[in-house]
Amino acid sequence: MLANPVGLASGTFGYGSEYESLVDVDSIGALYTKAVTIENRPGNRAPRIVETPSGMLNSIGLANPGVEAFIADKLPELRKRRCAIIVNVAGSTEGEYLEVVRRIEKAAGPRTAGGTGVDGYEINVSCPNVRHGGLAFGTDPIQIERLTRSLRGETERPLIVKLTPNVADIGSIAVAAEAGGADAVSCINTLVGMVIDVDACKTSLAMGTGGLSGPAVRPVGVACCYKANRAVKIPVIGLGGISCAQDALQYLLAGARAVQVGTGTFVDPSCVSKVLAGIESWMEARGVARVEDIAARLRSV
Repeated sequence: MLANPVGLASGTFGYGSEYESLVDVDSIGALYTKAVTIENRPGNRAPRIVETPSGMLNSIGLANPGVEAFIADKLPELRKRRCAIIVNVAGSTEGEYLEVVRRIEKAAGPRTAGGTGVDGYEINVSCPNVRHGGLAFGTDPIQIERLTRSLRGETERPLIVKLTPNVADIGSIAVAAEAGGADAVSCINTLVGMVIDVDACKTSLAMGTGGLSGPAVRPVGVACCYKANRAVKIPVIGLGGISCAQDALQYLLAGARAVQVGTGTFVDPSCVSKVLAGIESWMEARGVARVEDIAARLRSV
C-alpha cells in the first residue's frame, strides 16, 4: 500500500494542501490526515501549544470540521493525491467511531476503485470513552479488541490502531488490536505532560495537561515500538520525535516497517523528504534491499 516507508503524522500536517508550496506531498509514502470526528469540534481554548525543551506540548482537542464537512470539502482534494491517504478517526464512544467509518466508506466507495481518497484508517484510541468514566480506549485491552473488531466489520480497508504510551504494557494493547483484526499498529501517540509558569503560578496550557511530542519522546517511542513488534505479527509503524533519518532508522531497527514524521515538520517542513533520502542512502550503503530487512541488522551490545 505504501510506495515508501515515510509518512506524515496525523494532526501535524492538516490534509496536505496546507503544505503544498513547501513539500512534495505525493513523494511521501502516506499522508495521515487530521483526526475526523462525528461532529465539528472547535478544539480546546487557548493557549493550547507550549514549547518545552526538545519538544512541545499540545492540547488542541481534536479540532476538526466533522465527518460531513470532511467528506464534502476534504475528500475531493484527497482523491487527487498519489500518495496513500490514511484517515485518522477519533470518537468518544464506540458508536461514534463506527459512524465516522460508515459515512466515509459510503462516500469513498469500494476499496478496489481507484482514486477513492481513502486507502486505510488510523484509529486514535487515546480518546476518552465517555461511557467508561472518561478512561481512554487505548488503556484497556478489552475495549481495544472490541472496538477494533467492530470496525473490522465496517470496512475492508486496512485498519491501523494508534497506540498510547500511557500504559504499563504496550505489548498487551498491541496484542488486543491484533486479536480484533487490526492490520497494523502505530506507536506512539503523545505522552501526558504539563508545563507550569512559575511567575504567573498557573499552567501554561489552558487545559492544564497536554500531549508531549518532539525529540524528547523519541527514546520512549523506540522502546514502545520494540516491545510492540515483539508482541505481534502484524506490522508496527513507528513515530515520536523523528526529525532526521537517524531518528527514523532507530525505529526501523527496533522493528518498525514504516515511520511517521510529525512535530519535526514544524521546525523544517522539508525534513520528511530528508528522512526518506537518508533511509535510502543508509540502505544502499549496507546492501539492504527491503525496509523489512532493516530490523535484522540490530545487534545486542
